[in-house]
Amino acid sequence: MTLRIAPYGLCLEQDQVLLVRHVADSGETTWTLPGGGVEHGEDPFDAVTRELAEETGLDGVVERLLGLDSRVIPAHVAHAGVEHQNIGIFYLVRITGGRLRAELNGETADPTWTATSEVKYLRRSSLVDSGLALAQTLPATGHVTSTPVGGLFQH
Repeated sequence: MTLRIAPYGLCLEQDQVLLVRHVADSGETTWTLPGGGVEHGEDPFDAVTRELAEETGLDGVVERLLGLDSRVIPAHVAHAGVEHQNIGIFYLVRITGGRLRAELNGETADPTWTATSEVKYLRRSSLVDSGLALAQTLPATGHVTSTPVGGLFQH
């Protein structure tokens, strides 16, 4: 089993959420939150704003920790064909500056402010729904039930 610890930034402005389009090696695309893997020795708190800047061109500050999502992706659907655990750390991030642009030479494209009411119609990572649920409910435990995968929901 492989393991990835990845912080994600939930950026909300009025009734919109900032999403990026993840492009898989197969060419398949899925909307997700800005974020990604923690580099060796890096604090997830710092990683989320680094990833935000890399993937969107925007600067931000963490306003609060929203919570965690831990899920195991079975080998038959995991990217590398090996069972994979993703531990997602969700932060509420306020945009402070920068200019919206696509990631340079990366796996994400098209950073876009999307109406939260339109998210349900997108082919998206389950991380989007987990982040939105954490922001809406602010559970004391920092944990929400994992979103079932299938249809428009992807790992």
